[in-house]
Amino acid sequence: MQNRFIKNIIFLLFLNLLVKPFWILGIDREVQNLLGDMSYGTYQAIFNFSYLFYILLDLGITNFNSRSVAQDPQNLSKHFGGLTEIKLLLGLFYAVVVFVVGFICGYNEGLKLKLLCWCGLNQVLLSFILFLRSNIQGLLLFKHDSILSVTDRVLSIAIMCLVLWSGWFPREKFNAIWYLQAQTVAYVCTLVFALVIVLRHVEKLSFRFNFQFFKEILRQSLPFALLVLLMSVYSRIEPVLLERLLDDQGEQAGYYSRAYRLFDAGNNISNLFAIMLLPMFTATLKNKTELNNLVKTSFNVMVAMTGIVLVMCVFYSEEIMRLMYSQEGSELITDYNLRIGSYAKVFPILMGSFFCLSTTYVFGTLLTANGNLKQLNIVAAAGVIINILLNLIVIPQFQSVGAACTSLCVQTVTAFAQFLLCEKIFKLKLGGRYWIHMVLFMVGVVLCTWLTKMLNMNWLLSFAIGFAVNVGLIFATRMLSLKELVTLVVPTEKK
Repeated sequence: MQNRFIKNIIFLLFLNLLVKPFWILGIDREVQNLLGDMSYGTYQAIFNFSYLFYILLDLGITNFNSRSVAQDPQNLSKHFGGLTEIKLLLGLFYAVVVFVVGFICGYNEGLKLKLLCWCGLNQVLLSFILFLRSNIQGLLLFKHDSILSVTDRVLSIAIMCLVLWSGWFPREKFNAIWYLQAQTVAYVCTLVFALVIVLRHVEKLSFRFNFQFFKEILRQSLPFALLVLLMSVYSRIEPVLLERLLDDQGEQAGYYSRAYRLFDAGNNISNLFAIMLLPMFTATLKNKTELNNLVKTSFNVMVAMTGIVLVMCVFYSEEIMRLMYSQEGSELITDYNLRIGSYAKVFPILMGSFFCLSTTYVFGTLLTANGNLKQLNIVAAAGVIINILLNLIVIPQFQSVGAACTSLCVQTVTAFAQFLLCEKIFKLKLGGRYWIHMVLFMVGVVLCTWLTKMLNMNWLLSFAIGFAVNVGLIFATRMLSLKELVTLVVPTEKK
């Protein structure tokens, strides 16, 4: 089972690293270049608004179903029909909540209402895909699940490549609705594919709504559902508040989204790391020494990985933004420089937020594995309160830069709080030498990046040299050893 799990993780990482960065940095970036900051900022605000209520589509059913089917495959036939009915009811409930709240917030007419409809529909389709995948995961069909994890994005990329570059569709008429409709087609195809796989393993369908069954699922899953909701709010609400609080037709939300793009790409990779850590933490909870070593190694990997990214993005913020976003056809060079400067102010702050968020994939995952959802919910609730209050103060004056600073503040507070909880609950013993190695590493990364940037050469070459030297520092400062990496990826067998 362990070898099968490791092979699946490697396969899953490979597929996601192959597909999702191209979607974010290729397709999504090109879409924003075509739409412009105002139109894309409005789309992004409404998309994030629809995502805030995503948990209403699930309420923990996906996690419950995955565990249930894994424990007894017969539960697939027993529960599939009833859970499908519950999902349909939750879809209707989600639609009502999103449109009522959206109406109150001003998304009630014209293009904004259309965007909300398509965003809401896509969230419902995605929820059903994840529900079907939970059955596939429970049946231990790992390769099928890994392929399904990227199928929607592969199809979306194929459709968008035709729309953007085939010449069959007039680029001057391109709008955000086309972008959402392409994703809708991809979600529907993925949903059908997943449904076919699941139905092949269902012996007998029985559609019978059981209120007591639904109530029991809610009782077990509500703490986790609340956690997901709170984390979604304090991680995704900035573009919504920028679009609502500023009368600029979504321009500042567009600036924020451009700077957020690399954050999003990196977060997808860090999140996959958390998926790998959860079962490993669960398996080592009773062995304090092994748990302590695993926390050290996993935290070192995360800091090494995201620390280098953070420092290099701070030093090369403007160059990276120029590489990602070129001058528009009729745009004056002075206007282009001002626009890039605006992105470059937000970008390094958001990458600091990314660094802090990534550390929560270690300590937050450990707390989740131990069942400390109450403590995590308290931390997340504090994050929501801090986020909204600070944004209400700073966004009117500092706009997208203020929203980025709020994100950094909230992610720092929640990450530090989760670390303190882990230290208290698990009696972690990291030691002074451990922190010295970490400080030496980060100082070394800053110095090496600064020195290589001072070299009189093309910035891409100095960036590549700096990156290579910084990777070498991981081992030179003993942040990690090859032996520790092997231990993290392939845990030792219990004797």
